[in-house]
Amino acid sequence: MSTTVVVILVVAAVVIVALVAVLLMQQTRRRHLKEKFGPEYERAVREKESPREAERELAEREKRHKELDIKPLSASARERYTQRWALIQEQFVDRPSGALTEADRVLGELMAERGYPTDGGYEQQAADLSVRHARTLEHYRAAHDTLSEHERSQASTERLREAMVRYRTVFEDLLTDGADDRHQHNGHRDKAQHADEQRR
Repeated sequence: MSTTVVVILVVAAVVIVALVAVLLMQQTRRRHLKEKFGPEYERAVREKESPREAERELAEREKRHKELDIKPLSASARERYTQRWALIQEQFVDRPSGALTEADRVLGELMAERGYPTDGGYEQQAADLSVRHARTLEHYRAAHDTLSEHERSQASTERLREAMVRYRTVFEDLLTDGADDRHQHNGHRDKAQHADEQRR
């Protein structure tokens, strides 16, 4: 076998190995993003022209999130927000529209206290939350959509109640940050759900 043929074979082998390595890296990255972002990954793919573009955006979200100073709440702050939320749920009986607006406002304050920027608008807030709270982001989007719809044309009380439950899901996730002590807050959630059932 001539030297030229050997060189060609070696070069071809190197190219093949490089291509396989690139494909493996892409698959690993895609798997990581799918696991991390869940339904938000599929949403991004639908909105972008290609999966690669969607993955680039999600990777940018991760990069931005690393630069944020996200911090847990103190015990006193968690208790303060829990009490505020309980009051909002009580107000829902007589003022469902006002209670939902207040729930959205309190969520914004909670995000800010945790370290999430709140001056970039709703879409930026959702993008920032998607990195660490992808599990509940769909609830945030749906509740926000209902609130926006209600501001344009009155949504039914049942739609407002569903949005309130969705906001509460996001609230609890932000309050505990998915911590192991989440079960400590299940009592609040169960009481709220029971109250909802009693009001219907």
